[in-house]
Amino acid sequence: MTSSTHRHFEATVKDGGFILRAAAVSGLLLLSGCSMFSRQHEKPAIPKTADAETLYNYGIDALHSGHYELAGGEFELLQQNYPYSGFTGNAELMEGYAYYLQGEYALSVQQLERYLQLHPTSPDAAYAFYLRALCYYEQIANVERDQQGTVEALDALEEVITRFPQTSYARDAQLKIDLCRDHLAGKEMLVGRWYQQQRNYEAAMTRYQRVVQDYQTTNHVAEALERLVEVYLALGLKDQAHQTAAVLGYNYPDSQWYRYAYNYLRDNKLLKGDLKKPVTRPGQQNHRGFFSRAWHSVF
Repeated sequence: MTSSTHRHFEATVKDGGFILRAAAVSGLLLLSGCSMFSRQHEKPAIPKTADAETLYNYGIDALHSGHYELAGGEFELLQQNYPYSGFTGNAELMEGYAYYLQGEYALSVQQLERYLQLHPTSPDAAYAFYLRALCYYEQIANVERDQQGTVEALDALEEVITRFPQTSYARDAQLKIDLCRDHLAGKEMLVGRWYQQQRNYEAAMTRYQRVVQDYQTTNHVAEALERLVEVYLALGLKDQAHQTAAVLGYNYPDSQWYRYAYNYLRDNKLLKGDLKKPVTRPGQQNHRGFFSRAWHSVF
């Protein structure tokens, strides 16, 4: 999964006060010229004894120059040495961001939850919840693997929308929720196809029905309906097969999946007048075996 967090760190000033403050605090460093950022591979030297503002400035500079581990260490040192400083709250949040940039998602979640416990009414809470959700989102596994991480990401993203509905974080979270749901539907289809190949039609039917009922806005619904036509025919449920094909034809009349379902019914002499004949375009196939259709749906 690709991340948009770095973009939010630089650009989003409306919904997260800490970003604006971070930019302001690091302004002196930016005004010193581009030479600081041209030394991408040099670690900034930190005074042995530094006040809270200096530590914070060095942490921000380390983030900009890509030294995320060093930045996290500086923010942590600030918290330890100056627990009551005006920079401490931001340092707590920025430490979570530094962990995120390192790919240390578990540590980032832990730090962000600590920040939210200490600062539940902070104007930066929206960003903290959003970044926490991204930590789960970045760990979503391929559909062949367990999808518990996808469920956790979905829950965390929905919490962002519930708590902060009018923010840009909520808008971005909604896009990612759609992707999570599509991912979960893909997992159901993968398992359903496996059951169908094993001729466990009842189990396959349950998976396909779940996609149609619970993931109606995903890209998998048309295939799920067509697979249900196949399963109903295999079980001898002719009326259900016809009704499902009618739903498929009404909602996806130009899809390849409707053409497959229509041809299945035609071959079984189950066509009725309420089923509209699908349009076959040049180069499109009317018939395809189960394996080739499964291959096509995955790749």
